[in-house]
Amino acid sequence: MEWDAELDATGLLCPLPVLKARKRLMALASGQVLRVLADDPAAVVDMPHFCNEQGHELAAALTEETPQVYFIRKG
Repeated sequence: MEWDAELDATGLLCPLPVLKARKRLMALASGQVLRVLADDPAAVVDMPHFCNEQGHELAAALTEETPQVYFIRKG
């Protein structure tokens, strides 16, 4: 999958990966994709919840990877 911006949130614990993703998404246009790398175990729950609450699409989630990789399409 192609992406427009990337956020390396490895080493950060909840809620920082989501907070940093929210800030990074603000700079993107609707429809652009943010690739997020995270190794926080809570990200598996937090990222889908964040996308649902904020109106973004979780286009893909590779949670078996280390670090986990999330592709968020800005709503």
